[in-house]
Amino acid sequence: MKKLLLLFVAACVSVFTVGAQTSGQAGGDVQPVSTRPRYQRLSALCVRDSLRHKGVWRSWLLFEPECLSPEKPLLICLHGYGGSAERGKVQLVELASKMGFVLCFPQGLKAPKGKPSWNVGYPSQKGWKQDDVAFLECLTRHLQKKYVLDPRNAFLIGMSNGGEMCYLIARRKPDLFAGLMSIAGLTLECMKPLRYNNPVPFMELHGTIDSVSRWEGDPENRHGWGEYLGVPNAVSYVVAADGCLSYQKSAVSQDVILHRYADGLKARKGKGHTCEVWFYEVVGGRHSWSDDMMDTYAEIEKFISRFLYR
Repeated sequence: MKKLLLLFVAACVSVFTVGAQTSGQAGGDVQPVSTRPRYQRLSALCVRDSLRHKGVWRSWLLFEPECLSPEKPLLICLHGYGGSAERGKVQLVELASKMGFVLCFPQGLKAPKGKPSWNVGYPSQKGWKQDDVAFLECLTRHLQKKYVLDPRNAFLIGMSNGGEMCYLIARRKPDLFAGLMSIAGLTLECMKPLRYNNPVPFMELHGTIDSVSRWEGDPENRHGWGEYLGVPNAVSYVVAADGCLSYQKSAVSQDVILHRYADGLKARKGKGHTCEVWFYEVVGGRHSWSDDMMDTYAEIEKFISRFLYR
């Protein structure tokens, strides 16, 4: 199974690369290759399931590895604003197969302006009563029971709007997850009244020229997402809440700097891991997973491995 999956991913990459090289050629036989078939293949690797939460049916795609690791972990991956479960990263499926964890891609509901999203307090979500923190708690417990997973070993990762959910979870339900990983996420000003009450291992990966989730923040809401903190400032709140006492700076690649804060408080009311914050500064990076500038999935693997309960 593992070898087949690796070959499948390699084939996906190969098809995408060839399409990119040939899409500009003249002639009726050559068509631009869309990334859409790759998403459809992701759906083929997963099963679709759903549950009813607070009167609303919620759905997700789920990948179950052939061999589950002894730690029986779960990774939940949240899409960005306007995204979908079907457009989840196929590289995470490869990682789930390698590490032996169950991988879930839940689908966000449509916000008042009609875009699938997670309710984090954007102006476009004003008045929306959807509680996605409660949904994620329900989903996590449901999957842990159904697949007999270790309740200590759930991880959450999210891109953009999904990354903002990581910051919200850190304030409202930090003990639910062994670690939180935000990709190009933000801390909105409206989140600040929700204090960080319990420490949790945290990762942020962010490009310095991200034009959507801006590195420098947007204190005046000039771009429509609401007022939000600059990324280094947002991370500093997590570092302070985690009580980290040491700092180390290292180069992950030519353009990626890892700011690692360690020797923090113990998670889960003093009974869990010693907390750390891993902050990846992607110099010249845009609004993406930055996997063109670093081995993002290797860093995710390191983070999960570091904070697994064994």
